[in-house]
Amino acid sequence: MAKVLGWWTAAVVAAVLLAGCTLPREARDASGKPVVVTTFTVLADIAANVAGDRLTVESITKSGAEIHGYEPTPGDVRKAAGAVLVIRNGLGLDRWFDQFTDDLPAPSIDASNGVVPIPIASDAYAGKPNPHAWMSPLNVETYVDNIVKAFIRIDPDGAPVFRANAAAYKQQLRDVQHDLVTSLRTLPVNERALVTCEGAFSYLARDTGLTEAYIWPVNAEQQAVPRQVAATIDFVRAQRVPAVFCESTVSDKAMQRVAAASGARFGGILYVDSLSLADGPVPTYLDLIRHDARTIVDGLTGRNAQ
Repeated sequence: MAKVLGWWTAAVVAAVLLAGCTLPREARDASGKPVVVTTFTVLADIAANVAGDRLTVESITKSGAEIHGYEPTPGDVRKAAGAVLVIRNGLGLDRWFDQFTDDLPAPSIDASNGVVPIPIASDAYAGKPNPHAWMSPLNVETYVDNIVKAFIRIDPDGAPVFRANAAAYKQQLRDVQHDLVTSLRTLPVNERALVTCEGAFSYLARDTGLTEAYIWPVNAEQQAVPRQVAATIDFVRAQRVPAVFCESTVSDKAMQRVAAASGARFGGILYVDSLSLADGPVPTYLDLIRHDARTIVDGLTGRNAQ
């Protein structure tokens, strides 16, 4: 599912890890707090809500990055090598990181451990789980439980803080889940289809009773092939889907072709794999879910039509 590291990157990774004796065993920020590293920004925000003031959480990838098949830089490797904990998503999403995780001094966890995966509905990925489990706030409660356990292992004295933060954040997750389901429940039957560039919404669609369709199953494919575009056009026409969408980390050109050929509106940009910068539309995970729910409803009902 993820690209294999190029020979140059692999060589850099090996060189950095061989020089591990020059790296700090425990990275700390300017205030002296231990640093935890995650593989992408959504995980960093979730973990930061649990960490509170006891730990600093940083993401390897930056806001707006395409995380499927990401190739770590030497700086990424140094950051991870000095962290007290590395948090991955798992489910095959961040295999680009697995190739050197075992050689890092810091322990690592898969935040999705325990989530019941939805298989990717594609012959090319038969038997592989859809990795976008965080698109269900219900699943993120499992992420939070795993993160709490890992934080307590590295900072036992912080256990009361981590547990209290987790309980408060879980309530926010339940609230946003309720709002998500309630808002999408208002859609008429013919508008309950979510058509996107990537098949990243299986968990959200399951939670909200939407029918999911997409051009390609995983962003690692990079570009849509004509048969994928044609199949999506056929679906939109047959189901009379009023609007289609695309994700923030990929080009929307293929979906714009679908919209033009099918007569559907282009409903807007959805966020999945990356948060925005602090002054952007989705600076937090909870903002991401709220934004996507609002964009889907507005797009399918025509509220945001020009």
